[in-house]
Amino acid sequence: MHFRKDINGLRAIAVIAVVLFHFNENLMTGGFAGVDVFFVISGYLMTGIIFTKLESNKFSLLQFYISRANRIIPPLAFLCIVLLIFGWFYLTPIDYKALGKHIVSSMSFLSNVIYWSESGYFDNSSHEKWLLHTWSLSAEWQFYIIYPLVLLAIKKCISTEAMKFTVLVGAISGAIFCAIVSYKLPSFSYFLLPTRAWEMMVGGVAYLYPIKATINRKKAYEYFGLTLIVLSYVFITKDNVWPGFLALLPVLGAFVLIQANRSDSLLTGNIVFQALGKWSYSIYLWHWPLVVFFNYYNIHDLTWFGLILSVLLGYLSFRYIESQSFKFSFDRRGILLLKHISVIGLVSLTGLCVYLTKGAAFHYPESVRLASNEGENSSPYSESCFRSKGVCYFIDGEIVDYLTNVEYIIFGDSHSLAQLSAIIDSIGNKKSLYIGSSACLFIPDLGSSVYDISQCQTKTRKLYDELIPDNENAKLVSIHRTNIYFSGYGENESENKYKDIRYVYGNEKTVKSQYVDTMCELSSTHDVFVTKPTPEFSYNIPREVSKRLMSDTDNPIQITLKEYQDRNKNTADVFEKLQLCDIKVLDPIKYICSEEICFTSKSGRPIYKDDDHLSEFGNRLLIPMFSYYLSK
Repeated sequence: MHFRKDINGLRAIAVIAVVLFHFNENLMTGGFAGVDVFFVISGYLMTGIIFTKLESNKFSLLQFYISRANRIIPPLAFLCIVLLIFGWFYLTPIDYKALGKHIVSSMSFLSNVIYWSESGYFDNSSHEKWLLHTWSLSAEWQFYIIYPLVLLAIKKCISTEAMKFTVLVGAISGAIFCAIVSYKLPSFSYFLLPTRAWEMMVGGVAYLYPIKATINRKKAYEYFGLTLIVLSYVFITKDNVWPGFLALLPVLGAFVLIQANRSDSLLTGNIVFQALGKWSYSIYLWHWPLVVFFNYYNIHDLTWFGLILSVLLGYLSFRYIESQSFKFSFDRRGILLLKHISVIGLVSLTGLCVYLTKGAAFHYPESVRLASNEGENSSPYSESCFRSKGVCYFIDGEIVDYLTNVEYIIFGDSHSLAQLSAIIDSIGNKKSLYIGSSACLFIPDLGSSVYDISQCQTKTRKLYDELIPDNENAKLVSIHRTNIYFSGYGENESENKYKDIRYVYGNEKTVKSQYVDTMCELSSTHDVFVTKPTPEFSYNIPREVSKRLMSDTDNPIQITLKEYQDRNKNTADVFEKLQLCDIKVLDPIKYICSEEICFTSKSGRPIYKDDDHLSEFGNRLLIPMFSYYLSK
């Protein structure tokens, strides 16, 4: 295929948007749609290469794969090497371990699957993942593998024209599938190939069904396509379901602009866009680690420096790595020999070793290891009782299959899970059960405009329709991060604003008043215990403590008791009303704060596993509280 300046310029338009969004989303709220534009471009180019060779019976599947690998892998491998070296000196053990895992997934082009299994793309925790952006490379590579195989297979059965029509049908049906699934499974739709392949196939349609037009009409196409792309960049935000039907804006915009085929356009053919387009892959590779670096060290207000540095590193990567020739050859037996295959294997193996050695923990001081490991010191009941099974029965501290006439029913969100083992140890050999769900306020008939709360609703119904009625004499222990549900996130938390107030109630009542009414109603038939929220911080505590230890910083992480009270002032009246209903309100502050300060560590060891959940070490501090109240 001949070089097209307009497509090269379109690459620049795509990478500019992505980089602006990642450094400061306020500069371009929908800049993440630049990835969708990249997908269309990739689909166009790949389809052109494949069909050109197929029609002349010169297509080599191996040659196709190697040419893709020669361009994509060397810059990616070099970035991973740099991150491995940087991480050895500057990352905490738990972060270095995560980097090792993500390097392996990126080099094997499975990172989109890994990131899908971990969290959503726009979640705050994603800004801690140095190679998050490689999810798109993985999705593209998976498409590169599958797409030519499918075309080769159907070529034996149908004509070239029928193959073209198949690509068209696949693009349309894929878009419909994506629009439907995005509302049901947003994280799946964002990361995985089944809901992204249609965007690349739309690029294929642009190649297979070119539009012939006059010069003036081509200009109109170009302006229209660019308008659609810019609209998606400016008016779409991460609050929108993505990719859904709104993804049609950048995808069709790229489609129309490619169809315009204006090689003499000033919009895409100017010298700046040509340079940025040429360096776009390397710019894309390097910009995100810079974003994470600034976030990791809490560096703010350096957006423009980050943008300039991204372009500079992108240029250097293009000049000295991406544009270099990585030749390949075959021996007599047809075995592929690649100069960089050893580098790929070495990088992947090194990443795997880092992961298996828990972030090469052996080279850190003991104090750093102790602090960092607390980030993984989560509840032993996470898998068996929280994520999968959902309901657990306990006796003598052990999980059993089923119990009748339990003496305690413990329920709540992830904070209940964080404190569960302390409760189980406190009540000893008493029969109990636990039911919990992430971000779930156990109140019947809750709704949400931004959350899929089907699991929460299912478990809530099970609690009120089965578990409580079947255990009439049970004491009820409710543990929630109540300030989130009534007040939203704190001022220092960089979470998505649309998540601030998670739930709505089905009638004129507020969630707060319905919570009080529900708990008070339960207290008329059961002994009810409710805990106040634990203190919250603006840092991941194990990480921040580890970083300060590594840099010999003595500054302790803490908040004042007044800050805690200010954060929870909107819930103070809730607990007062609960006490009027003869509900026992348990206050963890007495056990993890002094008269003036709430601390994050005890004897140099963090008591939190992140910014707001107690670790297994930390929840032991609450055993006296639970023993005193629950054993009466």
